[in-house]
Amino acid sequence: MSYPPSPGLPIVDAMTPPVLVLAGPLVSRDEVSGPCDALRALLDAGGGGSGGVVVCDVAGLGPAGLATVNLLARLQLTARRAGGRIRLRDPSPALCVLLDLVGLRFEMEGQPEQREPPLGVEEAVEPGDPAV
Repeated sequence: MSYPPSPGLPIVDAMTPPVLVLAGPLVSRDEVSGPCDALRALLDAGGGGSGGVVVCDVAGLGPAGLATVNLLARLQLTARRAGGRIRLRDPSPALCVLLDLVGLRFEMEGQPEQREPPLGVEEAVEPGDPAV
């Protein structure tokens, strides 16, 4: 049985990645097994359909410290071993600076891609520059 094509755009389901909400404050570097198991379960259950991405909401982690860095590094390692990746949602500026300081790179939600200028930024033109 076949149906004639419908006019207009095709109906597409939006693929939203699953979200892992991380709560804090973390007091010990040993509090990683629970979140890692939850991440692995999300990747096994539905993360493959959204490109293997799980969004980690880090707004509730509290002050940034080495326990937070350890947790995020282990979550990233767990995701990569399972064939996926994580994306951070709502990281504090202090956490971003600390992750940059220790050399860990994470994809942030709402962050422009590399080589893509942020919206509203215009390049300045010096007087006397030839127009190309």
